[in-house]
Amino acid sequence: MYFLGIDSGTQSTKAIVLDLETGKIVAHHQQAYSLISGLPAGHLEQHPQDWIDAVDVCVSSCVQQVGDKRSAIKGIGVSGQQHGLVALGVDDKPVRPAKLWCDTSTVAQCDEIAHEFGGQPGCIHLAGNAMLPGYTIPKVLWMKQNEPENFAKTTSILLPHDYINFWLSGVKRMEYGDASGMGILNVRTRQWCNEIIDFIDPRVRSMLPPLGSSREVHGILRKELAVKWALGGDVVISAGGGDNMMGAIGTGNVKPGCVTASFGTSGTLYGVAGEPVVDGQGEVAAFCDSTDQWLPLVCTMNVTVVTEQVRTMYGWNHQQLEDAVKGAPVGAEGVVFLPYLNGERTPNLPNGSGVMHGLRATNMTPANIARAAVEGATLGLAYGLKRFRELGMNPQEVRLTGGGSRSATWRQITADAFGAEVVTLGTSEGAALGSAIQAAYAQAGGKVSYDELCSKLVALDESTRCTPNAENHELYKAQLERQMDLTGRLEQTGWL
Repeated sequence: MYFLGIDSGTQSTKAIVLDLETGKIVAHHQQAYSLISGLPAGHLEQHPQDWIDAVDVCVSSCVQQVGDKRSAIKGIGVSGQQHGLVALGVDDKPVRPAKLWCDTSTVAQCDEIAHEFGGQPGCIHLAGNAMLPGYTIPKVLWMKQNEPENFAKTTSILLPHDYINFWLSGVKRMEYGDASGMGILNVRTRQWCNEIIDFIDPRVRSMLPPLGSSREVHGILRKELAVKWALGGDVVISAGGGDNMMGAIGTGNVKPGCVTASFGTSGTLYGVAGEPVVDGQGEVAAFCDSTDQWLPLVCTMNVTVVTEQVRTMYGWNHQQLEDAVKGAPVGAEGVVFLPYLNGERTPNLPNGSGVMHGLRATNMTPANIARAAVEGATLGLAYGLKRFRELGMNPQEVRLTGGGSRSATWRQITADAFGAEVVTLGTSEGAALGSAIQAAYAQAGGKVSYDELCSKLVALDESTRCTPNAENHELYKAQLERQMDLTGRLEQTGWL
């Protein structure tokens, strides 16, 4: 049997076809799109129709690639960028473009919500999470306050992957994983937090679709699409999930013991837990996963965006950047790069900026600046791992994904900074693979476990495994303290 995995992201949509018997990806297609241009600073939006068009192109191409074997496709799973607001009217069409996870225009709304409930500790008490600009519910309040005509038209609210599932199946539904990133799901009970919802507007209750288990089938592929793609009439649509939840499945992170770290434009660090992991400081997101467990997560907004800026500044290709970073010593001779070029989510600095500190005539070299950029971005996630350990999670292995993980030097820096072994995956299609695996699980109707599926279908690339250097780890522990202390001092004085 074959299963389609779709990964709808901020920059593009990918689709793969997974052969369940061999574990091989037998078809693949990617379709790019862009953000809406010309918006004010902090406003980042896309047209949901762009995602639908891209899914159509990707699935059509994959089906064409498998040819006569298309009848073997028995299920489809969808991964989507988290937190995006898709507001639909009575005709089930978007009333406005989707505000995305990286949209930071809702700082005032977050402050207003938090203030109502006694500050961020009050939000954490109610729902398990602080109220952050990336989450969905502040976007709803923003729309109510800034676009009342669109709020009045809105009859239902979906997340990006839910909207794609709705198009595929005709069914509106949310599962626990992606829903936990909205800011209104009590992650301890997996029920909506009506206190926060009613503060936004009691009418929001009626906008939310049914909420249920991530293990349940979402629906069946609509007849029109089955005919268009020449697929059977029994193709299952699984619950799907947010990109991090699907990335967890696609990296075999389906039980406690390991952590996944994604080194893309932004960075994420997450690991499965058997019970809710609620951070009283609000730095670790207390999400649910998409297997009905929990997925504590740290997100940083500046990883390869920082290194790409440095690479472009010096006119280097990727190998030249690698050589520069490798040629500089651990600690970059005292150069510290606070990497908050896009603002930051962890720590919560939506209006933050980058800072280079410790420059002297003797250490101001391109190699040290490049090394400091890599170290600064990595230590941001190392801080998240430190918080994981303080909350009782102590993984021995970190599985790396994303563009940054392709660098051997960066992998070793990560192992040293994290104080844990790191290894990459046999495929870079983590979220798409996770979606295909979830579709296989759904189609099997509980006859096979996620552990069994992932053991068979998720392969590690052992040639990339790096073991931490104990001496370097101690140096990076000290450097992390310096980086966070410097961040705190600059934030307090208003210079960050």
